[in-house]
Amino acid sequence: MKKLLLTTVVLSALFSNIALATQTIQANVNGMVCAFCAQGIEKKMRGLSQTQDVYVNLKQRVVAVELKDGQTISNDKVKAIIKDAGYEVTSIEVIDQPVAHIKAELEAKQGAK
Repeated sequence: MKKLLLTTVVLSALFSNIALATQTIQANVNGMVCAFCAQGIEKKMRGLSQTQDVYVNLKQRVVAVELKDGQTISNDKVKAIIKDAGYEVTSIEVIDQPVAHIKAELEAKQGAK
């Protein structure tokens, strides 16, 4: 009985950590050349009900969309929104980091140049 209880506690802890992991869709985008471009994409992404936070880095050509806990959005939908805004997605991936971490990392790279 103690083993069953311990196993249940361990599994619950594991699954709760998985559910709490921050998911961010990060896309590399061609065609963004001005702050107005970046602002337009950011506004469209923030308008999604699944969105927690958005970061657009014009110089690095990156759009990062952090999802709310328990929410999902397909990479295809993100690509379609960016394409409809007039830009090309060159790559896209889902990462387990919040937008704040991505922002700090990219801005540190820019500062080092």
